[in-house]
Amino acid sequence: MGLTSKKVLLLAVLFAVALFVLTIWLWPRLSRRNWRAVLGRIGLLLATQLSIFASIGLFANNSFGFYASWADLFGKEQEPGVVTNYETGPNGTKLKMLGSEHVGVPGGSKPHVGGRIDKVVLKGEKSKINSPAFVYLPPQYFQAKYAKKRFPASVVLTGYPGTAQALYKKLHFPQTQHDLVRKNKMQPTILVMMRPTVAPPRDTECVDIPNGPQTETFFTHDVRHDIASHYRVGTDARNWGVIGDSTGGYCALKMPMRYPKAFSTGVALSGAYKAPLDATTGALFGGDKQLERENDLMWRQKNLPAAPVNLLVTTSKQGEENYKDTLKFIQQTKSPSRIASIILDSGGHNFNTWRREIPAALEWMGGHLRA
Repeated sequence: MGLTSKKVLLLAVLFAVALFVLTIWLWPRLSRRNWRAVLGRIGLLLATQLSIFASIGLFANNSFGFYASWADLFGKEQEPGVVTNYETGPNGTKLKMLGSEHVGVPGGSKPHVGGRIDKVVLKGEKSKINSPAFVYLPPQYFQAKYAKKRFPASVVLTGYPGTAQALYKKLHFPQTQHDLVRKNKMQPTILVMMRPTVAPPRDTECVDIPNGPQTETFFTHDVRHDIASHYRVGTDARNWGVIGDSTGGYCALKMPMRYPKAFSTGVALSGAYKAPLDATTGALFGGDKQLERENDLMWRQKNLPAAPVNLLVTTSKQGEENYKDTLKFIQQTKSPSRIASIILDSGGHNFNTWRREIPAALEWMGGHLRA
């Protein structure tokens, strides 16, 4: 059974309840003062507490999508095993199709009604990074009326460590877009849903790490190149946006600011404005202070020319730690960059808050991308 299986969570809860009942039942028998009774009491208490913590941890993981599998939890990825199935051609790398899923909307079993989610693996020829992605194709992609149309596209990123599946199973990006398009509030857009953790378990913060993973190159070049070679999407920056939450939000701001010829639009849901340096990231910049400064978005605003891009940031007055930094970022944004915001009165750093922001954020982004 998988890590995110409801059966695993149910078994963990039942096991915790059973241990609790067993502890109450056996406690009178273990009330003696000999060493066996003492060890028995310690063992029961530890087992009960561990089972409770395991249940809480599984529930939190299922709710927030930190890890997708047991291998993911223990830092052992399985996806790279499919890399040998790729072929490259003069027009780019051929995607490896791993399957497709229906979209959870009325009529979702029919692609021309509900769209389709393709699971693919991208092979970055320039970055040498391989990573899975879930590509949402809107219903219009399969309709005869749009047979020759090239669609705008957006990369959609999770936080760290995150799971790409959470973007459509928990945050409902495809379902939200489907509803917005139906209400004529957004144009049909291809969504490339991914996690920014493309070199697990390391948190690379979408940085080209000296002598390490070239994550920024992967997203700004390889992802766009591979998707455009396989699907009917535009290839200009005005055709491409990026939206993400938490770590993905930092990436969604940084990449348009640093590579405006790749992305014209960026949306940060509760994003940070500089990369952390901790045990999960390691030495992101290899001691290169200038590279570190250039990846600090506040520093970029003060010291480098502004890029002609569209940026949207979100935060909340109560519950988010980035509130003051977000106000500062807005105030420092100079033309020709354009800035907008969604500021809630309250909301924590979690899926519930982001689900409240995503409809308006997608509508805004759709209004700035061009087909």
